[in-house]
Amino acid sequence: MRVGFIGLGIQGGPMARRIAAAGFPTTLWARRPEALREFADTAAVFADSPAELAAASDLVCLCVVSDADVREVLTGPQGVLAGLRPGGIVAVHSTVHPRTCRELADEVAHQDISFVDAPVTGGGPAAAAGRLTVLAGGAAPTLQRCRPVFDTYAAQVFHLGPVGSGQVAKILNNLLFTANLATADSALTLGRELGLDPVRLAELFNNGSAASFALGRMVAAGGTLQSIATHAGGLLRKDVHLATDLAHQVDAADGVVFDAAVTTLATMDRLLEQ
Repeated sequence: MRVGFIGLGIQGGPMARRIAAAGFPTTLWARRPEALREFADTAAVFADSPAELAAASDLVCLCVVSDADVREVLTGPQGVLAGLRPGGIVAVHSTVHPRTCRELADEVAHQDISFVDAPVTGGGPAAAAGRLTVLAGGAAPTLQRCRPVFDTYAAQVFHLGPVGSGQVAKILNNLLFTANLATADSALTLGRELGLDPVRLAELFNNGSAASFALGRMVAAGGTLQSIATHAGGLLRKDVHLATDLAHQVDAADGVVFDAAVTTLATMDRLLEQ
């Protein structure tokens, strides 16, 4: 399978590198030419536009930031859909609104192109180590065609249902992660006030019944939310807003998970203002 990859950031870059290293013919495109220089030591080739990348690909993977970015890269004048042949597949690894994925899936179907929403979780180090988790929505046969590529950077691939299901699961995952940061920060702050080293306390917690991925991120960040707020605050805010929208669509009660997530975001805002 020939693979095109767009979105060579902290997470997408290692994913693309693993695809190329596994021997799949890989084509890359980036808005910033300097992003491609990181791949000069790989077998990947570079395209001048998303359309050119798509013309050389059977599967196009997108790992860009926002709904608007996904739409632009896919449907713009020199977008992926201008070059991808019938029978091709688009896989969206970005975390975006499920509605965006469903609308785009309907649009690409008119060109006999398949669509999978496949957001990932784990972060850049997990991508580099091939330990990401893919949360996929789409037709099972389409996902099976993608699996050899996904398996280059993922330890687990979950099929959640039709297009949009992967996004729902990823948004809820990020909502819970954001909420867990609030409880971890609260416990570590109390520990500091009681005279304990928050980093040592976090390491202790993370080796016992209080362990969580969020706590592990705080250990890596020095026992505070400062670094996480700087590097991931905006993305977490986006995902909490997406979760709020999904909850309102079905008139679901916000619940304690939203209360904790909002507390995390407010704490991050205070830290960034300092």
